[in-house]
Amino acid sequence: MMHRQDFKFSDPLIPVIDEYARSAAIYDKKWSFYIDATARETMARVNLRSGDRVLDVGCGTGTLLCQLAASCPEARLSGIDLVPEMLAVARRRLPASIELRQGPAEHIPFDDGQFNVVVSCSMFHYLRNPVAALREMQRVLQPGGQLVITDWCDDYITCRICDWYLRLFNRAHFRTYGSKDCLRLLEEAAFTEVQVDRFKINWFWGLMIARAKNI
Repeated sequence: MMHRQDFKFSDPLIPVIDEYARSAAIYDKKWSFYIDATARETMARVNLRSGDRVLDVGCGTGTLLCQLAASCPEARLSGIDLVPEMLAVARRRLPASIELRQGPAEHIPFDDGQFNVVVSCSMFHYLRNPVAALREMQRVLQPGGQLVITDWCDDYITCRICDWYLRLFNRAHFRTYGSKDCLRLLEEAAFTEVQVDRFKINWFWGLMIARAKNI
């Protein structure tokens, strides 16, 4: 398991680690509406079969993994996250059969072709190198495997304002992407059958969900 001291102070991951280490204990309560809405919308677009192996990249406190386990108990679930404190919360709420590992999306700590499905919620706007992360997700997916990514959508003015503010005042945040950006990044990473849907969950939060298949 990596710890904060394993990263150089110039590493851009440190602000992300620090922010979520501080908020892990209250994260679910503070952001309950947003977390529940993103998990619900993601679940509606994931097609699971008995025996599927599923990886949640940026699993946080495990909300999506909980719902995946309830919807398909026969699936074999795993999750990774950058922040030990978030993983500790997830470990307390999830069955022991769900494997959790620490690591960044750009260096996923699993072998090639290990999963049928890769999902990710509310993590994409932290990535400094999104194509590298997408290629890692592709690497751990089997041929024809399913990718589902949910994140903020810069097509909406409220998200653009939030993105502008966070770029100025929050070192953990990197940038939000629009639906066309997301489509371009997935195609650059050589995913196929890419589809990006956008929608709002309230007056403020504009989201997009991208679905694609591995080659």
